[in-house]
Amino acid sequence: MKDLGAEHLAGREGVQLLGLLNLYLEQEERFQPREKGLSLIEATPENDNTLCPGLRNAKVEDLRSLANFFGSCTETFVLAVNILDRFLALMKVKPKHLSCIGVCSFLLAARIVEEDCNIPSTHDVIRISQCKCTASDIKRMEKIISEKLHYELEATTALNFLHLYHTIILCHTSERKEILSLDKLEAQLKACNCRLVFSKAKPSVLALCLLNLEVETLKSVELLEVLLLVKKHSKINDAEFFYWRELVSKCLAEYSSPECCKPDLKKLVWIVSRRTAQNLHNSYYSVPELPTIPEGGCFDESERDGAGQL
Repeated sequence: MKDLGAEHLAGREGVQLLGLLNLYLEQEERFQPREKGLSLIEATPENDNTLCPGLRNAKVEDLRSLANFFGSCTETFVLAVNILDRFLALMKVKPKHLSCIGVCSFLLAARIVEEDCNIPSTHDVIRISQCKCTASDIKRMEKIISEKLHYELEATTALNFLHLYHTIILCHTSERKEILSLDKLEAQLKACNCRLVFSKAKPSVLALCLLNLEVETLKSVELLEVLLLVKKHSKINDAEFFYWRELVSKCLAEYSSPECCKPDLKKLVWIVSRRTAQNLHNSYYSVPELPTIPEGGCFDESERDGAGQL
């Protein structure tokens, strides 16, 4: 099999695409949540008074709804999930603080990704999310998250690889560009993001699995050949690839619906009764139930090296 190289792309664009791919491949491990921390969350019983997979997954679903409500782009949602999972894998978090952490992850991501005019205000996000915390709580938690992640919030995610792989494939193929829907692939990635297990996958592998499954449904030999070149260049071994492809396939089968094939960019319209609006107004200005957020203490070294506690 020939190698994926700039000579098979279009001149300067080919060099730039491969250079960007190599950069992403170098960076992806640095921005992955700590596997040891994710495994501890996975092993936590659902009925325990600690953070469990169900609570994390439910919070990510909330983030997806929040992103849809404010008309945020897919990149904001994916980055928010990355920030959330990196923090959860590092710190011992109590369930009562999860809403505040989720809102902060969304706001931090929005400020990085969105245009200034599209960044929702802290007060609006508090009101819509009903996270029961104040602007002061949000500010303090954002500082904690930023410090624990060493202010490295702008991460290389599976969405970066998905977009880049998609562009590389289209540069190699003579088939119609609209045949491989990026909107559908993004919707499928968001479905995977709602499962904790996929935060353990390398972003490059997760993106490639999504593309591979979509290309197989298209029955395109040409696209599949290009995808194999991408896989070889990315140095993704077969065992890892087939393991995650199987999990992705099962996830997408559960999430499959007609809406999955359509763009997911429509801003939601929030319609509430006068009574509900009054309740929201009151809760916005009332004293929050969220207790003061302490910081201190560490995991036992056998659990999570160098981790803190919330």
